[in-house]
Amino acid sequence: MGDSKKQDHHRGHDHDHTHDHSHWSDMDLKVKTLESLLVDKGYVDPAALDVIVETYETKVGPRNGAAVVAKAWSDAAYLERLRENATDAIAELGFSGRQGEHMQIVENTPDVHNMVVCTLCSCYPWSVLGLPPVWYKSAPYRSRAVSEPRAVLSEFGLELPKETKITVWDSTAEMRYLVIPQRPSNTEGWSEEKLAELVTRDSMIGTGLALTRVEASS
Repeated sequence: MGDSKKQDHHRGHDHDHTHDHSHWSDMDLKVKTLESLLVDKGYVDPAALDVIVETYETKVGPRNGAAVVAKAWSDAAYLERLRENATDAIAELGFSGRQGEHMQIVENTPDVHNMVVCTLCSCYPWSVLGLPPVWYKSAPYRSRAVSEPRAVLSEFGLELPKETKITVWDSTAEMRYLVIPQRPSNTEGWSEEKLAELVTRDSMIGTGLALTRVEASS
């Protein structure tokens, strides 16, 4: 990757992931066991269950985060509150609770692109992004996002200029991150509701960008 590799950084932490990891592994096991019982007894159609999970992963859940981003784009005072205490500022909009504590925002600019990963487990801000996507919890993403972030972004279809620095943030039980993507051009005067339609889940993780006006209307 040449000189661009020197500009890619991993912001790690020494926080202990152990408690959070074991907690969610136990929950995953219970959910899988319950799911198997319901499917075996014919109470749940696996295909219908997949549709529900996909809906909460990509549509319902991330709408909370999209509202936060849209307000940050259009309200300078709110953006400043996010910078000072993201947990409290997000709670102002009614989004709080377990897995939504200890929030911090990171802002994309023309020079810096932020990307979030949890290298040891799957810490994720459920209260603003809903269910974590399957790929976020996968071992390849957790390892490669740190070692070769530019290549991973390329596989998501995101090609950044070589001069753009990529900073990778390691989410933990003590700190979870929300990426504020760059606001698309030619959206001046838009309402927060309309702006929120441009915000995707991947843009708030850093594996994508916000939609453009053209993409949103197509």
